[in-house]
Amino acid sequence: MKKPELLVTPQSVDHVKALLTAGADAFVIGEQQFGLRLAGEFTVSEVEEATKLIHAAGKKVYVAVNALFHNDKLDALGEYLKEMQRIGVNRLVYGDPGVIIVAREQGVSIPLHWNPETTATNWFTANYWGKRGAARAVLARELSLDEVLEIKENAEVEIEVQVHGMTCMFQSKRPLLGHYFLYQDKALKIENRTENRNMFLHDDERNNKYPIYEDANGTHIFSPNDMCIIDELGELFEAGIDSLKIEGVLQTPEYVVTVTEAYRKAIDAYFDESEDAYEDIKDELLATIEEIQPAIRPLDTGFIFKETVY
Repeated sequence: MKKPELLVTPQSVDHVKALLTAGADAFVIGEQQFGLRLAGEFTVSEVEEATKLIHAAGKKVYVAVNALFHNDKLDALGEYLKEMQRIGVNRLVYGDPGVIIVAREQGVSIPLHWNPETTATNWFTANYWGKRGAARAVLARELSLDEVLEIKENAEVEIEVQVHGMTCMFQSKRPLLGHYFLYQDKALKIENRTENRNMFLHDDERNNKYPIYEDANGTHIFSPNDMCIIDELGELFEAGIDSLKIEGVLQTPEYVVTVTEAYRKAIDAYFDESEDAYEDIKDELLATIEEIQPAIRPLDTGFIFKETVY
């Protein structure tokens, strides 16, 4: 079996250096005018600097261009894609099919990762986009383990699965913090509106706090819990999942480094030693993460073990 790639989302060039030491194999970077929900903002010059560091370590760089592009943004997108080709990044992560057309028109030949967020839910559609240039499908986070395994079994493209971190539940292109929630008589409270990346939407009925922020792409609301399946990776390993993603958005750099180290140990134990070696340390690795987990962000297993109702 081939080791899965360990994919991370750094917040800065210095964070890239720390994550390389921690054992990351690939990095998703970019800037918010082209990419959605990035852990950090990387200008073109910073993308170039990070790419040199990552390539020197023999690892890979993926640049996010997964925003929704209106016509007035296409010229800027074309120039950006040409810069990414000049820099030599390994892949582009897209959701809007317009990226395929712009890349073709600009003569950009960088392989693509298809990431439509919530709609990558079956192997047929993944293969459809594979025939149109996508080398990988980034699966929706709302899939069960059985569904993930079925897609991998039938997919003709690489498959990426998130294994750790928060999940985006909702996005709107509108600035909803200033419009919708504060307009309603029963508006949910917004904490820290002046701190754009440290706000929570309170739901007293469910006793949940949802991270929320606005940026150039609108309003983003995230899950109240962080996904963590470091102790449940065996079947993903056996299925040959190509990439395991640690989502670091809204986390501290130190937290992401510690989590990356833990998943690195899990992967290496399974593939360099044995399945038993992984089984022996997985509870200890989970405990390591639980020790640093923010109290406001409980851990769960996401949708992996939820029953799908048709």
